[in-house]
Amino acid sequence: MNKKISQKDKKDWETFIESNEKIIDKDFDLQSNKKTNVEKTIDLHGYSLENANKTIEEFIEKSYLNSVNKIIIITGKGTRSKNKVDPYQSNKLGILKYSVPEFLSSNSNLKKIIKNINYEDVNNPSKGSFEIILKKIKV
Repeated sequence: MNKKISQKDKKDWETFIESNEKIIDKDFDLQSNKKTNVEKTIDLHGYSLENANKTIEEFIEKSYLNSVNKIIIITGKGTRSKNKVDPYQSNKLGILKYSVPEFLSSNSNLKKIIKNINYEDVNNPSKGSFEIILKKIKV
């Protein structure tokens, strides 16, 4: 396609080149106004209590350093837990659904970076997961 450039367009272009006017970066403005909500999920099905605690601690610390805002922790409901068969074991804390939030709230390092644990989901018998909200990383 061969179109001629009008005299007006030429003049406008020359005026722009000679001026010190800066072009606004619209993409940058759009990105800076966006709130970045980063969410991660971890599934602890099949983990022993010790492995679940170690894994979740490492996962939360790494997520915090990567500016993750929310973590969904899938523990399962605990309906098939063998702890219900043994009356000498804790019926609640042997099940990841209850023991992981307890571990998180008692871990002094994690308490510094966790803003909120959704205990409503933990206490809901029909839910096998819960959310935690992390604090924003200090730069």
